[in-house]
Amino acid sequence: MSRQRGAALLLVLWVVGLLSVLLGGLAVSVQLQQRQARWQGNQTQAGLAAQAGFNLAVAYLLRDGQARWLADGQVHVADFAGSTLHISVVSERGKLDLNATPSTSLAKLLRASGATAERSKIITQALRTRRNQVPLRMLEEFRELPGMSYAVYDRALPFITVWSGNAQPDPSLASPTLAGVLGLPRYHGPTPDGGPILTVTSQATLPGGFQSRLKATFVLLPAYAGGKPYRVLRWQD
Repeated sequence: MSRQRGAALLLVLWVVGLLSVLLGGLAVSVQLQQRQARWQGNQTQAGLAAQAGFNLAVAYLLRDGQARWLADGQVHVADFAGSTLHISVVSERGKLDLNATPSTSLAKLLRASGATAERSKIITQALRTRRNQVPLRMLEEFRELPGMSYAVYDRALPFITVWSGNAQPDPSLASPTLAGVLGLPRYHGPTPDGGPILTVTSQATLPGGFQSRLKATFVLLPAYAGGKPYRVLRWQD
């Protein structure tokens, strides 16, 4: 009888131990699901706030006079539903157009972005060959050229475009970094009109510190076009 009681006790202890393990695993699973749900909720909230920042930028770009935002890279701070927004606007005219730039200018940017002289030569030759066939339509096509690395592409990305059509960036709209690399003349006057093709960067920060960032290149459309006041060319979030 004592042996049976001992066996029964061991069985009970085994069942209790097994249940403890199962309940512990279930608790961990529930915690992970809760964390994932919070992360997804934060991502959705911050993403919507960043989009609100983009819409706010478009609204200010459509205003007249001094109320209109300039494409000068200045960071505008705003609040939206408890989130802090940091928004900036730049003109594609202030960037190096891959479809129009001379090889010498592109080589300078590539070298400044970390490419060796040999790789820079390979990339510029590949781009020249590509342009003779068909112009680039997307910036990502530049990444696929022979000799290009992700690191060089990533460093050059803020300074390149395929939408300005100009052989050189407008010195009055180019960033100080790009102007220095290309040796553009210094401009100290007021920021001119950036044209219809612009890039907005909008970053939203939630009260808890969670962030979401988007960058959109778009064409501002005339008021009589109807529908949306812009057409998106490139969207990153």
